[in-house]
Amino acid sequence: MALPREEAIVSNLVAGSSDKRGEGIPLFASLKIRNYQLFFWGGFLSNIGGWMARIAQDWLVLTILTDYSSTALGVTTALQFLPALVLVPWTGTAADRFDKRKLLVVTQAGMLATGLVLAVLAWTQTATTWHVYLLAFLSGIAGAFDTPARQAFAPEMVPKRLIPNAVGLNTTSFHAARLIGPAVAGVSIAWWGVAPALLVNALSFAPVIVALLLMNPDELAISPSANKPGAIMEGLRYVKRRSDIIVLMFIVFMLGTFGLNFQVVNALMATVTFNVGADDFGFLSSIMAVGSLAAGLWAAKRTRLRLRLILFGMAGFGVMMSVLTFSPNIEFYAVILAPVGFTSLTVMTAANASVQLAVEPEMRGRVMALYMAIFLGGTPIGAPLIGWVGDAFGPRWTIAIGAFSALLTVAVVVLYAVWRNGWEWPGHTHDDDDIVPQPPEDLR
Repeated sequence: MALPREEAIVSNLVAGSSDKRGEGIPLFASLKIRNYQLFFWGGFLSNIGGWMARIAQDWLVLTILTDYSSTALGVTTALQFLPALVLVPWTGTAADRFDKRKLLVVTQAGMLATGLVLAVLAWTQTATTWHVYLLAFLSGIAGAFDTPARQAFAPEMVPKRLIPNAVGLNTTSFHAARLIGPAVAGVSIAWWGVAPALLVNALSFAPVIVALLLMNPDELAISPSANKPGAIMEGLRYVKRRSDIIVLMFIVFMLGTFGLNFQVVNALMATVTFNVGADDFGFLSSIMAVGSLAAGLWAAKRTRLRLRLILFGMAGFGVMMSVLTFSPNIEFYAVILAPVGFTSLTVMTAANASVQLAVEPEMRGRVMALYMAIFLGGTPIGAPLIGWVGDAFGPRWTIAIGAFSALLTVAVVVLYAVWRNGWEWPGHTHDDDDIVPQPPEDLR
């Protein structure tokens, strides 16, 4: 039977997003807008440094500060993402209340400072495990405020019909940098140690700050400020009434908590299972980025967003992770990482763009803070768990958990969606619709 639009799981997904003429959007359409162009290239340079730091920090913890302790590596990752979960009531409100461009300048400066301190400690060979833990947590605090503001800032730089394109290009920037950063970090660590890679990361925040300062504020579509009492609870009530957004959050929670722990998984597989050096460890992340980059480019070109796309992507991720579990050698493992990256990024970009399009501008910061808290906030649960599993049962079991959780998620969502939609595949009666997802009538 048909359900009211605000109750149907497919209300904001099956209809898709497309322009009315059925024409595609040019791949680099958002880059024609100067403010977004500055944001894109500043972020690209910073992302290269960020990926170098991920490899360097993992190598520092795993091989220098500990004796290949995956638990210590899991704790480091958990502390880095814990603030995104704990501070969600304030981070989303800050994104909706303050000028996002100015807020991003502050958060980027904070991450520059923590990155510089870690680089100095590594260079002087005085770093300890608790130093890394503390700096990961402090960087996570800055990141917790940075992420929802950055997510909600993209729609202020481009018109609404280009939001999926901007989200896809942001992902493309992130994973194009992933092709470069880990590979360069691996070679840099092998030749000179971890400190230079960490220093590059600290300095890489400067291009973002410069790009933000060079933007023209008059060309930004500033969202209405949520500067009123009860803004936090209003955001929670809004999401509670949106079953479509809740299901998307469930999907990304399962993906982020149990599937996307490659910061731990790749490190364990490289050092314990395949017994390779830092250069090969960095190479694995770059290979995975090939698939992720392809998914990002597809997302930038895509004009329709459907629940089935997200579910097929999640199912593909589960299948590829299952294959990855039984990799006989590092060459096979590296090849399978590419489709793993493609399927996981397909889920992430489609879910992200769907939520961005589905919410009202004045609610976007709070909703995206909650979305990212659920997506990234699961890491404090998943990373230590995956690290412990790796120590107790071996690295391959860390991959198997991700495969099982992805396939379980697909089964749960399909059963729920079919049940809510009268035992009909979601979207079956809406294949020809070309509308952008909208909030329910009573929430407009």
